Amino acid sequence: MILEVQSKTKYNLQPIQQRVEVSFNYPVHFTNGIFDVDNPLLGQVITSDGEAKPKKVVAVVDGGLLEHRNGLLEQLQKYCDTRSVMPTAYRNSSVLTLSAEPMVVRGGEAAKNNPRLVEEIHQLVDAAGICRHSYIIAVGGGAVLDLVGYAAATAHRGIRLIRIPTTVLAQNDSAVGVKNGINAFGKKNFLGSFAPPYAVLNDFDFLSSLNQRDWISGIAEAVKVALIKDADFFEFIADNAALLARRDLQTMQQVIYRCAQLHLQHIATSGDAFEMGSSRPLDFGHWAAHKLEQLTNYRLRHGEAVAIGIAMDSTYSYLEGMLTHSEWQQILNTLKTLGFELFVPELNEESEIQHPRCLFRGLNEFREHLGGELTLTLLQRIGQEIEVHTVKNSSYQQAITLLSNAKM
Repeated sequence: MILEVQSKTKYNLQPIQQRVEVSFNYPVHFTNGIFDVDNPLLGQVITSDGEAKPKKVVAVVDGGLLEHRNGLLEQLQKYCDTRSVMPTAYRNSSVLTLSAEPMVVRGGEAAKNNPRLVEEIHQLVDAAGICRHSYIIAVGGGAVLDLVGYAAATAHRGIRLIRIPTTVLAQNDSAVGVKNGINAFGKKNFLGSFAPPYAVLNDFDFLSSLNQRDWISGIAEAVKVALIKDADFFEFIADNAALLARRDLQTMQQVIYRCAQLHLQHIATSGDAFEMGSSRPLDFGHWAAHKLEQLTNYRLRHGEAVAIGIAMDSTYSYLEGMLTHSEWQQILNTLKTLGFELFVPELNEESEIQHPRCLFRGLNEFREHLGGELTLTLLQRIGQEIEVHTVKNSSYQQAITLLSNAKM
């Protein structure tokens, strides 16, 4: 019968249509002293999988942390050796085992610019006998988490990843999402994966070791998501900008929590968590930011570049009649009060689009990264976004001029 059907359908058989639905569930915790032996959170998370057997773990740690917390690796080892951090059912055996010495990698964007590090993490996974029921713990800033996440997603087609972000930007944005990646071919996040973490553990104690640039830098992502999704949240940031600049921890904790909440809500409810379309509203301000990071040879922190990108896109929205003058000024003043510079020479270094150092090449690179038509998020008003598919380079050039004149 099958042969008879095949003979009648010389070229094509009927397609088999199949729909696969996958549900992801991962917690984002907020705590202090994650590796304190009297804090059971990490142990509880690792033993929550319902598999009553020893848990093998490897860890990759941001080397920048060790400059401020030189006992961190020993603290992690002691935590894994302490049975009291395990749930009662697990305390009669050695459950949580570090299967290799923690791997220390250079933090910052350098982590994403060195492709050999992915191979080294894969080698660590192989040598330690880590499998898909084991865990990689990534401790560090957003760049290190991106790197480790990519390596974890591609080893055994996916190893359980626990992110422990240690910067404002990582805690409120990059660590709570589903994206991982490294840079390649001079482009941001050219190689990467969509792979949710097993869990995210935000430890506010790590924020005390940040320098002022990194403290401020992460707030740019909170400004971003507030501007496109929550006007009240933006008002909170604007009203407390001076406090945030002075490192008020309680205010920062509120900003991190609400920012993470808004990012998670978007991922869960936008209908496009893995960015299959051409729209990426959570990257408001990012087309210019990604290009500026490259043009400055990553002299700019990601958040610093995002702040400039927000200022550019907000100014463009104002020039195109979407934002009022007072809204535009409030956005710029808030960014400046937080401590951001809103102009760098690379903004107008080259005006010829064919020149590799022209900022506006970033528009095409942004489109290429998503595929399809160019889709940018701009502002109709504070708290309300609008998507556009074409922009005027002349208006963006005018925006750069305005930012240049206002830099003092």
